Amino acid sequence: MDQQLLSLLIAVPVVGAGLVALAGPGAVRSMRAIALTASLAVFAVALRITALFDSSTGEFQFTEQAAWIPQMGVTWSLGLDGISLLLVLLTVFLTPLVVLNSATSIDKRQKGYLVNVLLLESAMLGTLVATDVLVFYVFWELMLVPMFLLIGIWGGRRRVYASMKFVLFTMVGSLPMLVALVWLGLAHAGATGAPSYAMTDLYDLELTRSAQAWCFAAMALSFAIKVPMWPLHTWLPDAHVEAPTGGSVILAGVLLKMGTYGFLRLAMPICPDVLGVAMPIIGALAVVGIIYGALVAMVQPDMKKLVAYSSVSHLGFVMLGLSSLNVVGVEGAVYQMISHGISTGALFLLVGVLYERRHTRLIADFGGLWQQVPLYAFFLLVVTLSSIGLPGLSGFVGEFLILLGAFKASPVLAILASSGVVLGAVYMLWMFQRVMFGEIDKAENRELEDLNRRELVILVPLLALIVLMGVYPQPFLKTMEASVELTLERAGITPVETARAEVSR
Repeated sequence: MDQQLLSLLIAVPVVGAGLVALAGPGAVRSMRAIALTASLAVFAVALRITALFDSSTGEFQFTEQAAWIPQMGVTWSLGLDGISLLLVLLTVFLTPLVVLNSATSIDKRQKGYLVNVLLLESAMLGTLVATDVLVFYVFWELMLVPMFLLIGIWGGRRRVYASMKFVLFTMVGSLPMLVALVWLGLAHAGATGAPSYAMTDLYDLELTRSAQAWCFAAMALSFAIKVPMWPLHTWLPDAHVEAPTGGSVILAGVLLKMGTYGFLRLAMPICPDVLGVAMPIIGALAVVGIIYGALVAMVQPDMKKLVAYSSVSHLGFVMLGLSSLNVVGVEGAVYQMISHGISTGALFLLVGVLYERRHTRLIADFGGLWQQVPLYAFFLLVVTLSSIGLPGLSGFVGEFLILLGAFKASPVLAILASSGVVLGAVYMLWMFQRVMFGEIDKAENRELEDLNRRELVILVPLLALIVLMGVYPQPFLKTMEASVELTLERAGITPVETARAEVSR
């Protein structure tokens, strides 16, 4: 069974979705129980993989391979390294929490909602463990369908507009990537006599500088839209604001990371000769996104839209880390992917808690809530402090390593990006102050109930992980270290120092 763990990882959510679909129309509690059991079973498989994982090597592990379209050289090829393992764990950690959250956040078509959440989990996991680029692309596109439905059916008032904008942006951006991936497979056939779309074969493919430039541009467009990088970010605020709470958690927690993951897994190691020109441009755009996202977040009257624009800023930090092209910056970027998924997912859940009680997300409709819901206020405070990078919480480690790596590559960009840390503290703490402090001047807020048992079950694991990643980052850094080093070696960069050494120092 251990030889097919990755296929099992992908299959279990699909089986769970099928069982939910077969449930009777009125058996809502049974549907949620099946969905929760399936998501916890996937989590258990991921824990088994983690227990067997060898962090001393950066090569793909738990590899599986079977012929799929042999005439084209396409294989069902799966594998996992330290980078993808951390993102797999993030995915399987957040999905059960989204299922639990649906008990109160979803009041119509619960069966369809749970089916789509599980199918989306399967597609995301498939994207993370695929080691054939066409299998990667298939899962990449499959992710769009359930997220489109989650926004378009269970979203807010402008849900159709937001879902269509999301799909059009991502599908149009993905077409050039498909052309590039097919061309790479044919180029391999021209060089060796046999087509292959295996990532490890494409890493060794010798391409001219101009061919690498075209391939990198095609892939970078798709990945930059998914991140999303400025100025390709405009679909994200609409998608976040209109999506149901669970959809926003998955979108911010995992789906956005597929763009940054794509840069690491495909664009950088396949096109190493153009990185010296391309990555400084990406770094400059990342800094613009950091500052732009923070400034726009600062003026948002809607809490959910504020958190959405904060994602533009935080993902800008991730891209800045990748653009540094050194181990410290890239490990910081991977760490920030995980931290952002946890803290921003928690922020969307907390905003959803208030929305379920008051049916408004406007900051002006609150005030003085600390005295009415102190437990809620405590959780919001810790997550807010993590989001702004307070030492001792998860957000600090990633941002520190990113800025350290960026300073080694470009002191000017690092200094400009550091202003995003200050601006992040301004908009997040200002939001917290307006919502939590002062007098309660609206009668509805005097009747708010504090967090209940189910909400605590959802939020406590998130809070625990935020603290763990802040005070003890070594296990996470150790897991990714060898894989980051090998990725940079494939990109033509010799690793000099590790993030673990910098943190220990």
